[in-house]
Amino acid sequence: MTLIIAAISLGLLGSFHCIGMCGPIALALPVHQHSPLKKYFGIFLYNLGRVATYTFLGVIFGLLGQSFFLGGFQQILSIVIGSLLLLSVIFTNSKSLHSTKSLGFLYSFINSVKNQLGNLFNKKGLHFLFFIGLLNGLLPCGLVYLGIAGAIATGHYIKGAEFMFYFGIGTVPIMYAVAFLGQFITLKYRNHIRHAMPYVVTIMAVMLIVRGLNLGIPYLSPQFEKETHEVNCCEKPSNGKEIIKCSPKKNH
Repeated sequence: MTLIIAAISLGLLGSFHCIGMCGPIALALPVHQHSPLKKYFGIFLYNLGRVATYTFLGVIFGLLGQSFFLGGFQQILSIVIGSLLLLSVIFTNSKSLHSTKSLGFLYSFINSVKNQLGNLFNKKGLHFLFFIGLLNGLLPCGLVYLGIAGAIATGHYIKGAEFMFYFGIGTVPIMYAVAFLGQFITLKYRNHIRHAMPYVVTIMAVMLIVRGLNLGIPYLSPQFEKETHEVNCCEKPSNGKEIIKCSPKKNH
């Protein structure tokens, strides 16, 4: 239940960022010519596509986190995730990076997604809105990065999928509001929200790094337990005969 609450809260509170980033896509959805019922259903399909993509990403990154947890690298994982989030903020706001396009493969992928989105917007039929949502979920987004970090931190692919599913559900109310009432949300307001997101990501990144430092601070930086084994020998049963018995040991 705690996992679900955390995921929904992250999606709901962070979805105000969606007004600045995904708002233009939601505003441009080809649903305004339909009746209110069809418009409602079309927006539902769009959000269903986004949530499906987020859930798939949860499976992939949950598996990544699981491999680290099985290897006993929770501490390193937390520091690495935090560092990557910081790098994402730096790279996203780096003009030199955008001008040189040093991440050629990434930019090619993003441009391909954008081109496919453009083609889908020209298609007729409400079912295409589902595919618009699928592709929208693949676009770079600081809020999604936070969700992915949470999925990795779950340490399990099922929990990662569950986290990202409820994260996506948390973003739905605001995205519905944008699609229906977008004309009342000014460009200036959307830009203010978009510019605030790097600070949110930075705070989350620092918290993850501090958590990985194993400082022994409750909730903020708890100590990770290390599992080893000991041999507990020479236990005497009631009949007085000495036996040797091995049992797990926990070093603290």
